[in-house]
Amino acid sequence: MAAVRVDHADVIVIGLGPGGEDTAGRLAEAGMDVVGIDEKLVGGECPYWGCIPSKIMVRSAELLAEGRRIAGHAGTAMVHSDWRPVARGVRQATDNWDDKVAVDRLAGRGVRFIRGTGRLTTPDEVTVADPDGNETAIRARRAIVLAVGSEPAVPPIPGLAGTPFWTNREAIEATEPPRSMLVIGAGAIGLELGQAFNRFGTAITVVEGMPRLLPNEEPETHELLLRALTEDGLEVHTGTTVLSLSYKDGAGFTTDCKRGERLTAERLLVATGRRTDLARLGAVAIGIDPELRALPVDDRLRVVPPAGGRPGVWALGDATGKGAFTHMSMYQADVVVRGVLGRGGAVASYHAVPRVTFTDPEVGAVGLTEAEARAKGITVRTGYTDLATSSRGYVHRVGNEGFIKVVADEASGTLIGATAAGPYGGEIMGALAVAVHGRVPLEVLREQIWAYPTFHRAIGEAMRALG
Repeated sequence: MAAVRVDHADVIVIGLGPGGEDTAGRLAEAGMDVVGIDEKLVGGECPYWGCIPSKIMVRSAELLAEGRRIAGHAGTAMVHSDWRPVARGVRQATDNWDDKVAVDRLAGRGVRFIRGTGRLTTPDEVTVADPDGNETAIRARRAIVLAVGSEPAVPPIPGLAGTPFWTNREAIEATEPPRSMLVIGAGAIGLELGQAFNRFGTAITVVEGMPRLLPNEEPETHELLLRALTEDGLEVHTGTTVLSLSYKDGAGFTTDCKRGERLTAERLLVATGRRTDLARLGAVAIGIDPELRALPVDDRLRVVPPAGGRPGVWALGDATGKGAFTHMSMYQADVVVRGVLGRGGAVASYHAVPRVTFTDPEVGAVGLTEAEARAKGITVRTGYTDLATSSRGYVHRVGNEGFIKVVADEASGTLIGATAAGPYGGEIMGALAVAVHGRVPLEVLREQIWAYPTFHRAIGEAMRALG
């Protein structure tokens, strides 16, 4: 190994996903000397294995489903699935997992890019190991920004290690759909990919340890998705866990579950959440327990505030534990940029975080669920309307099952959470997100005129159901 080279920069950004790249670029454009570090692809999970390619798969699968619904409503149709255009579209969207365009974009904004693994070695220093093992110690004059994202969390299931299981990355890169696939985990990733592959002919079995699908969302969401997914042909097991598994070439995976189920499949998709490796990041160098699940940050995203002429340490994105969403990292990037530049402004607020699960039906939610609000000691009222019932007579759409649920705080007289599940659930949720974010009084929302005939009109009915 060559001797450690020493460099200096105003700002060091470790991790160049959407939030890290935006932070690095904006600070460089503000005149700072910025070094951006990433061992993987510039742009992060979202454009290469997350939001963008997965939605290509989801949308393609939705087209198949719509085609199969033509019979009895608009004529006849014969639908034959073909994965090849999907795989081709994913490769085009990701530039075949080549980040040259992103690297050039970053350099064009004035950022010095280093491909390598960055770790904190002192509160004002980051050491980068490049792919050849050479190390560079970079000392920050102004700030260090930790935007390291997260990796798929792999559970310690006996027999899993060493097998060719898939995470979302291998699933996204698939050149053909498997004959069968077992999905461990019924969160957004597991259900979106599972339903998409199912519509291309893969026999899907889902195993979830919690009692519900999308266990962090409203229980009504579980009931809706369970009906929809089983009608699609997915086999769903909730409230059970995989105790052990085995793999044989040609035979695939065999799993034994807590309730005695023995499940087999050609492929295994592990979708049990994501984690940030704080030990690998060197968090101990800034006094952070590396066993924590996330970096502790204040309302300006500071892990270590600047003091006595020393640079501060900021964090954003998945590593902060505030939600593993691209839109969260971009929101936090704005707070970090203002903080590093000393511009102040609004502090970070998480009372109206939106989230969308792109299943069919689609699930859009914002703020607190009813259970979360009650756990915080908030006295709430809820309003609920069935989408198919409320839309009857003014909207005709095949597959219009769903609901809208709103959660109101009695004391403040405002919405603190809402869910829109059904056709365009994520789009309908946008109106609810504005209401929650702006703390719009319930009386104002009740006076709202909702366009007819639309699905979002059902928001008004949910508001009336509040009483």
